[in-house]
Amino acid sequence: MPAEASGALLGAASERLQQARRWVVKIGSSLLTADGTGLDLDAMAAWAQALAPRLAQGDEIILVSSGAVAEGARRLGYGTRPANLEAIQAAAAVGQVGLIDAWAKVLSAEGRTVGLVLLTHDDLSDRTRYLNARGTLRTLLAHGAIPVINENDTVATEELRFGDNDTLAALVANLMAADVLVLMTDQEGLRVRDPRLDPSAPLLACAAASDPSLDAMAGPTGGTLGRGGMVTKLRAARLAARSGALTAIVSGRTPKALTSLFAGAPAGTLLVPDQAPLAARKRWIAGQLQTRGTVLLDAGAARAVQAQGRSLLAVGVRGLRGSFARGEVVACEDPAGVVVARGLVNFSAEELGVIQGCATDEIPARLGYPGAQEVIHRDDLVVL
Repeated sequence: MPAEASGALLGAASERLQQARRWVVKIGSSLLTADGTGLDLDAMAAWAQALAPRLAQGDEIILVSSGAVAEGARRLGYGTRPANLEAIQAAAAVGQVGLIDAWAKVLSAEGRTVGLVLLTHDDLSDRTRYLNARGTLRTLLAHGAIPVINENDTVATEELRFGDNDTLAALVANLMAADVLVLMTDQEGLRVRDPRLDPSAPLLACAAASDPSLDAMAGPTGGTLGRGGMVTKLRAARLAARSGALTAIVSGRTPKALTSLFAGAPAGTLLVPDQAPLAARKRWIAGQLQTRGTVLLDAGAARAVQAQGRSLLAVGVRGLRGSFARGEVVACEDPAGVVVARGLVNFSAEELGVIQGCATDEIPARLGYPGAQEVIHRDDLVVL
């Protein structure tokens, strides 16, 4: 990226930080649990103190906090993160108690009440529960409380997991239309090369979230306690960008990093959204991590959907995979096998199998009853 372009982005990012009023701050397991030795109350207190100035200005802050499974594993004597589902759920049940108690203690010292919100992917994939979660969080913020959000590991199965709390934090940023997503990690930020392979690799100060060159900079995922890594943080930044949120990747072990951000000064790596924010309904569609099926598009339909912003019509459908009902989220795949969009389908898999490839005015005769004119209307379609 040219220096002048990077400088312009950095200036825009600094302005966004100064104007931000709603923040989502995610803190990872290795930071919260001091690499597995128990919750680090001193560090948690320091982060709570860093939040205080922006809270005093009337800003709204939502915490996405890892650490329950790691803390529970320590309390139950596992030593490391357990591998089987039942042990993970048991560790989460024990650790969640200690985690929220610790946050309540350090934030009450700053005059703040906390509210615990546990989520699974199922909660955010169901439209009604999604809106209910948003209403709960808005009410907590209106009362000056700080929501502390974590994945509900006590009940989540592998199929319903977010995969990592970076993704959860990005979905919360979308849910709440946050201005800034802060991903705190044990690294200073994203480096231009994997620092585990090249310790001298310089830090990337600022870039557009969609810049494809960033993919080569992200290294392998996760450590022994967490499930994330720079790959998941980059993915989260791109997801958060869909609602217009700036993402900051900063070190949780650099005491002044969070303080700098809250003061409006750049820190770590700033990833700037470079696309118009999606409408709330489309943000929900874009945030679906699992789809119910796949609709196979011919080349003309893929071009119309991806490049022209058109609705998907039955004439452009050449096949489908999976079993889905009307109103569920499906993926749209082009002839090369690339998923180019996802959206809310107006026909069941059985109905679509009957009408695929036919003109719109032929649909009633094919089905034997009137149907929608579009397989997926453009208002319910998100290009990826």
